[in-house]
Amino acid sequence: MVKSYQLFINGEWVNTEDQLDVLNKYTQETYARVAKASEKEVDQAVEAAQQAFKTNPMTPYQRFEILKKVSELLLENKEELAKNITMEAGKPLKQATTEIERASQTFELAAEEAKRIHGEGVPVEAAPGSENRMAFTIKVPVGVVGAISPFNFPVNLVAHKIAPAIAAGNAVVLKPASKTPISALKLAELFEKAGLPKGYLNVVVGSGSTVGNQMMKDSRINMYTFTGSAEVGLKLKQETGLNKLILELGNNSPVIIDKEADIDAAAQNAAAKSYAFAGQVCISVQRLYVHEDIREEFQQKFIKAIKELNVGDPNDPETDVGPMISEDEAKRAEEWIEEAKKAGASVVYGGEREGALLRPTILADVNEDMKVVCEEIFAPVVNLLPFKDIKECIDEVNRSQYGLQGGIFTQNIDTAFYAVRNVEVGGLMINDSSQYRVDLMPYGGVKGSGWGKEGPKYTIEDMTEERLIVMNLNQ
Repeated sequence: MVKSYQLFINGEWVNTEDQLDVLNKYTQETYARVAKASEKEVDQAVEAAQQAFKTNPMTPYQRFEILKKVSELLLENKEELAKNITMEAGKPLKQATTEIERASQTFELAAEEAKRIHGEGVPVEAAPGSENRMAFTIKVPVGVVGAISPFNFPVNLVAHKIAPAIAAGNAVVLKPASKTPISALKLAELFEKAGLPKGYLNVVVGSGSTVGNQMMKDSRINMYTFTGSAEVGLKLKQETGLNKLILELGNNSPVIIDKEADIDAAAQNAAAKSYAFAGQVCISVQRLYVHEDIREEFQQKFIKAIKELNVGDPNDPETDVGPMISEDEAKRAEEWIEEAKKAGASVVYGGEREGALLRPTILADVNEDMKVVCEEIFAPVVNLLPFKDIKECIDEVNRSQYGLQGGIFTQNIDTAFYAVRNVEVGGLMINDSSQYRVDLMPYGGVKGSGWGKEGPKYTIEDMTEERLIVMNLNQ
């Protein structure tokens, strides 16, 4: 029997006439049905958030207790929640389990930060004529946060939006991805169990053209946090005027394999970090720049490491690479590969597609004008690009419109630090691939990859406003 889920608005579960089918991404059969929000439900959600924020403020310790409890409940329900991610997202079970563990850490970090929000003293008395004044700042919540999350981390990327928002004292209206909405609704269940006051979290499911557009234009929403494409991010920026924004957008991560790299370690690491969740991670390796002196050796070891990955049913605990989010997306990636081949690229490994399952693929003989290189492919496809000179290589890396994260493998500290100073990314990993991320670090990009940072401590800075208080004393 197909299970049905309802929207979560003002602490109540709300059904609607319109339903959305959520597919099992491996079998393409209907896994569950979810109520779809209309303009009425979105309006109710924003109103509930605004009223909760205005009439029922939470103390820092209340926020801490609730977020800590959600962190604990995630681990208590880890198996069920991971299984749900595997079904609705097609993410291999072991990677889905890791996501739940990370989300628990994200909530724990946010809980701890809820007790650390503070301002600072400002020495206004140092200004002539202000000797009898004292000043300090406090941090206050922005109000209502509109959160729009993607399909690829349906629990942890939701956590990175709602956990710091609530830690800072804000109320949230969340629109999860339509392909993976159940994870967000299950999170709402955990918040309900943890005692979150009504209205502080509202989950509305629906298309970007309906729910997303209405949220963009609602003046009651004070700040937006969005993870998704650069195209939608730009539209959000244009539509939301002077509102605060955190934008985590597209990327085509570069990783440089220097001639002084540990080739074995680089090949193993790149294989694991290129194809996890079928390459559908914003910081998946897409552009591998390999020094021509070691190209053949690296390519052989890279292919050997890829052959050790298990490809297939994401419900199998041994699977490393499962299906893409839909057959249409797999076909799109396949079309990009064919387009590159017509322009002179060669498939060194993989390239076969069965339904939504695209096997790990390596392309060679590519150039930076090909779509598979310069756009974000968001698929299990890696491009090998040879280089001679590290400076010329980094110049080529930086011609990309994106700059989220990158990596370099080298045993030469001078080369490593030249890359640190010159690669235009929000984060650079040395002797690791671009896909390294832990949830306490500042995470965000430059150029077309957006702005603002995730990581609870850093997000809270954006989700609060600094207020200055000046005291004019008599003596």
